[in-house]
Amino acid sequence: MATAFGTEPATTRRHRLPQALRAPFEARAWREFGYLMLSLPLSIVFFCLAVSLTAAGSGLVITFLGIPILAATLALCRGFGVLERSRARALLRLDVADPAPVRPRRGGAMAWMGAMLKSGVSWRHLLYALLHMPWAVFAFSVALTFCVYGWGFATYPLWYWVFPVYAGTDGLQMYGDGTHNFSLDSPFELALTSAIGLLLVLVTPWIVRGLATVDRLLVMGLLGPSRLEGRVVELESDRGVVVDTAAADLRRIERDLHDGAQARLVALAMDLGLAKEKLQEDPEVAARMVEEAHGEVKTALQELRDLARGIHPAVLTDRGLDAALSAVASRCTVPVRVEVDLSARPVPAIEGIAYFTVSELLQNISKHAQARHASVDVWQAQDRLMLQVRDDGRGGAEISAGSGLAGLAERLDAVDGILLVDSPPGGPTVVTAELPWRAA
Repeated sequence: MATAFGTEPATTRRHRLPQALRAPFEARAWREFGYLMLSLPLSIVFFCLAVSLTAAGSGLVITFLGIPILAATLALCRGFGVLERSRARALLRLDVADPAPVRPRRGGAMAWMGAMLKSGVSWRHLLYALLHMPWAVFAFSVALTFCVYGWGFATYPLWYWVFPVYAGTDGLQMYGDGTHNFSLDSPFELALTSAIGLLLVLVTPWIVRGLATVDRLLVMGLLGPSRLEGRVVELESDRGVVVDTAAADLRRIERDLHDGAQARLVALAMDLGLAKEKLQEDPEVAARMVEEAHGEVKTALQELRDLARGIHPAVLTDRGLDAALSAVASRCTVPVRVEVDLSARPVPAIEGIAYFTVSELLQNISKHAQARHASVDVWQAQDRLMLQVRDDGRGGAEISAGSGLAGLAERLDAVDGILLVDSPPGGPTVVTAELPWRAA
């Protein structure tokens, strides 16, 4: 974009350079190079300590002295892991979560040693200390060789004169046996050497990036939390969400019963009591009061039906998602097209979550969207149940804390579902939900 003076900003001009030309001067290349250079001395220290202490602990395990040595070795390796994750976070921009600390069920040194020896994460840290050293030697050698030769050859015309004179020539003597000499000292040789060096300079960042990728994989695979541990934490979090959701639903049902049907039934009982007293004195007034009580009974029954429908509608159990969603769409304030394309019915739990997800989204459209039309599409994509609700309203919907969409996203996440919202200001709004597919 041109500026007021007809020139482009420096950042725009710089980014117009191809990535291959920018790579040697980018911070990422030098950060990754620094990571590989620092890996060698650290890995040698880690490897020597890990091998020495593991060998000593294994040899002394028959005397019981080896058990505390092995436990201390694993604890030391976990300390190495802390340092390596910090290095990866700072230089490789790789954010690996810290594994859960070792927590023995009982107190005392013996319980701690037992928990440390049973920890798979600790043994993976030891494996990292053993495997990383040979890889660090290889990565250090390759990265340093390409970097030194690349920049050395690229700048060779600037410093070739420092070599002493041999047989009337100066420059880097590539070959000499006393009678025949081959030196890089002519203009053509200087230019060719510089061109080869420039090529190496351009290639080096990509080689360094490939080497650093292996380090990333080692850190993620051996120094992060285990998949089982992460899954357990996720399930514990999801369980908390399910419990909170169930408690909120129970409070809502109790509130609706107390404020709605229960209040009407109490008033109905009072009206019938008054009608009973008036029955002998004024039958006409008593009949009118009974008629009013009959209307209250109908209203209370309707509220109870609505409440039961909010818990689990009978049409969903009897006829499935297609009929249930069509019933919900018929109560929406805007015309809604419903299309359900499923080869089989999902399990009741997933079917119920899908129903309430669409129901809540249609309620949001009725209350907030100011839309003229909406659509609901449900289909199966491999092992996922897909829901998509569209409307042509004003847009601007967001999954923000405390909003209905945030609560809906938490409910879906509790069953490994996903909620995506695409709602630019001015619309249209497209809300897509994914649920795991399990056929009934």
